[in-house]
Amino acid sequence: MLDAILSDGGDGTYGFDRRWGPDAELASMDNGGGDEYSIVFTAAGAFVRGFDHESVMSPYGDENYRTWPGLIEAVPREFAEWVSEPAFCDDGGAGPFLAATVCLWRRHDQPAWQTGDIEFPTGRRAGDDPDGASWLFHLLADGTPDAYCGYASDYFGHPVDPADVRHVFEHRPLDPELVRRLNPDASLAGLAEPLDIIGFPSP
Repeated sequence: MLDAILSDGGDGTYGFDRRWGPDAELASMDNGGGDEYSIVFTAAGAFVRGFDHESVMSPYGDENYRTWPGLIEAVPREFAEWVSEPAFCDDGGAGPFLAATVCLWRRHDQPAWQTGDIEFPTGRRAGDDPDGASWLFHLLADGTPDAYCGYASDYFGHPVDPADVRHVFEHRPLDPELVRRLNPDASLAGLAEPLDIIGFPSP
């Protein structure tokens, strides 16, 4: 919701669609530079796909565009359809392939997140974050208003008030004054569509 306000209803980095598919919600990140993630929420649980385009684990590093060994082979049947979801796939010439360097999932009855049996690459080229997970999900994993303020100031080019960010983080309904403080070019009326898509509380 904050990205929608700060981009005046345009294309922010982060998004959420409560009606993305039949019985599926989608949280997403796309930095416009080839890096992205998708988190699908269903009745079964959650499926996460991340793609760091500079990772040594990218399927673009394989002449047949195969995902890194172990990345998706153990995905359970409840989430199998997302491995071939067109929105998450690129075309390698011989057919679509999952654009992913990160994959994890968690059924509602599981006590922890699950991944495949992956042997991560090592060495200077791989670095200390070979699949890109640490930086792709750092803002989500931090989950604090202060972290978002740091991102927003850098990405949108102007500081935002932590108190206003906290208001949104707490899912309190928006009001016109709050929207104007966050982005003088935005209006509450102009955010009707993202409010509906996200399902954020409105006045």
